[in-house]
Amino acid sequence: MRENDKKFKTVIDKNTFYCYNPAFQDSYESYINSLKETLLVLKNQVETQGLKKQHFEDLFADKENGLRALLALTGFANESLKRLITVVRVADNKELSKLLHKDKWADNENSNDLKEWGDKKIINLLKDNSYFRKGIVNLFFEGSTTPFLAHTLSLFELKKLSISKLKFEIPAMIDTLVRYKEKGSYSGQAENNPEYFIAEILREAGVKFEKGDLTELFKNEPVEKRTMDFIIPSKKSPQIIIESSFLVTTSSGQGDKSKTEGNFKKLIAKYYRKAKFIGFVDGIGWYVRKGDLMRMVTAYDDVFTFHKDEVERFKENKNYYGVTLLLQSHKPTHKQGRAFRYNLFAHRSMPTQQKGFPLQSLTQRNLKLAA
Repeated sequence: MRENDKKFKTVIDKNTFYCYNPAFQDSYESYINSLKETLLVLKNQVETQGLKKQHFEDLFADKENGLRALLALTGFANESLKRLITVVRVADNKELSKLLHKDKWADNENSNDLKEWGDKKIINLLKDNSYFRKGIVNLFFEGSTTPFLAHTLSLFELKKLSISKLKFEIPAMIDTLVRYKEKGSYSGQAENNPEYFIAEILREAGVKFEKGDLTELFKNEPVEKRTMDFIIPSKKSPQIIIESSFLVTTSSGQGDKSKTEGNFKKLIAKYYRKAKFIGFVDGIGWYVRKGDLMRMVTAYDDVFTFHKDEVERFKENKNYYGVTLLLQSHKPTHKQGRAFRYNLFAHRSMPTQQKGFPLQSLTQRNLKLAA
């Protein structure tokens, strides 16, 4: 066996810095060029013949990468589009359904069996169903004017559904570049995750909480212990332990997450018998993985979403939890009092401060706007 210092020196001296496959680079560069050329042809059509929906319908029907080209033009992520199509399939909104010709391509699906469509399904439907093509084109032409989407999508995402982008206007192209560049920073802001919302509720109520490792688990279960989102009132003497999981994507990791929560529930029961284990579980990612969702919710003593009714129920559960969470007697500042809603379509959940209330949870049968 080689000595450690020689192994270390090998990595330093023979480091390639970046690793890439030249053959793959060439093939992918061809793909990038095809998207660019497709958009240049589309730009010429718009400039010479005017902006017409038919140009974009033909793009979907005739070009293998037509949808990818449109997404590149607008900066709307492919994963975000799949989330949005799922919401359209679930939502009971007449205006949105009419705009996207939903009755012509969406089957009468059982919500309990609903699964998110993959790329292949969407591409094939664009090729084979003219109404689906028209619907997706309408989404990019008129989606931002639809009240349902205006209340569902964050402003950051809604701005991508701009008709000026379809006209290839320079300011709109710059907007796409800026939003693409800043997406990671935007998503990573502390105010843009659901834990921030829970923390605001607790702070407004004057409830003490900590984050981190539970004391007994840190001492006795170093492998199984986890950093907890909220521990009320302290890590040493927890009465309530809160975990938040707001998912807008689907992955096999959700199964692991649900199993982990079940195992962690056993540890809490072992070391903190009187403590309540509470979950905030929400987002379209859980809606379409109902098997994992069922395993997830069974791990908790109670589960809440970020729907306004659920938030109020959480605040009012002082008798059940033994901790005062009522906010009605507390007058928050203007900054604290603004309601939040969560964007279901970005990489992470996006609370957007507005005057209204959060959307109803997608775990309901019909998705409608909260009153």
